[in-house]
Amino acid sequence: MTSLTPAPALLAPLTLRGVTLPNRLVVAPMCQYSVRDGLVGDYHLVHLGRFALGGFGTVVVEATAVTPEGRISHGDVGMWSDEHVPGLARVADFLRASGAVAGIQLAHAGAKASSQRPWEGGAAVTPENARPGEDPWPTVSASAVPAGPGWPVPHELTAVELGEVREAFAAATRRSLAAGFDVVEVHAAHGYLLHQFLSPLSNRRTDGYGGSREARMRFPLEVVEAVRAEWPEDRPLFVRVSAVDGTPDGIGLDDTVALARELRARGVDVVDVSGGGLGGWQHPLGYGYQVPFAAGIREQAGIATMAVGLIVDGRQAEAVVAGGMADLVAVAREAQEDPNFAVHAARDLTGTHDAYPVQAGPRLGRRNAFLGSLGAWTGPEPVQVAARG
Repeated sequence: MTSLTPAPALLAPLTLRGVTLPNRLVVAPMCQYSVRDGLVGDYHLVHLGRFALGGFGTVVVEATAVTPEGRISHGDVGMWSDEHVPGLARVADFLRASGAVAGIQLAHAGAKASSQRPWEGGAAVTPENARPGEDPWPTVSASAVPAGPGWPVPHELTAVELGEVREAFAAATRRSLAAGFDVVEVHAAHGYLLHQFLSPLSNRRTDGYGGSREARMRFPLEVVEAVRAEWPEDRPLFVRVSAVDGTPDGIGLDDTVALARELRARGVDVVDVSGGGLGGWQHPLGYGYQVPFAAGIREQAGIATMAVGLIVDGRQAEAVVAGGMADLVAVAREAQEDPNFAVHAARDLTGTHDAYPVQAGPRLGRRNAFLGSLGAWTGPEPVQVAARG
């Protein structure tokens, strides 16, 4: 890239409050279902640390339960006690030391709690299918609406219990601060508890927390207010939303634009725009299929957004940011496929290895130049050595 070539928008830093994200690429929260009692160890240090070494500007820890009952499964990460702080602090420290902003997503699964790990089937845990020592527990939700066919009927949270959940989010936020995270994200998407309040598919309440769109937004907004009150003013707050439910009789984009305006008014800095989780999926699928939702919310609600959804190439991610469709791009499965996605994107966009860690970049640059002089390996012989002149 010459001095006359514009720098890629994807690689530009973004300052949110007192935190500067070094680039626009984010590792989205990815549940690993690989801990016991919510306590992270070496697996998560390596799993998340490799993304920081791979050049991502921000790495967000997976959906982290604010109560034991709020876990999706027995294998979920937790932040419901002070015992969870040291392991997560170790992760946050490594991410920052490796050049990334450290984020954590706080969550409550609601009616989708007490489930099997995906590779065990992902259904509700029952006494018959439970692992030894991993019994099912009662679930809660906005209303007594099961997560799906064959799932148990959850308990409808009372007003007193809503206060307890709010405080659990607030307490988890305080612990996230103690652990040294730079960004907190509230999970209000994918059919989990806060989304269960937002959606008419799951919220059948007749009190002040159900019925109209404004009433259905009330509890998620209360949670966001509680989190913002505990999170320092100089640190950004994200909220993940499902822009649309899977069926037309659920949440639509207009509903989420209205929510995003309320989030902005409450001090939220970025809306992480996903989709689905309730009602299946009756919308188009393809590369970047959820990017238009992020673009619509950004334009209509006047808030920064993060785009997700089959973004698989650095040039594709660059087009999203450069085209003003979103301020950030998050990848999950693509990051698992290629933990070096970010430095590969930077290499492809700039023609250099400058974004690589210093331990690798200069060597790879020299190797790349030498490979260029050799040309492509064509096979089938494994050894192809040019004679010296």
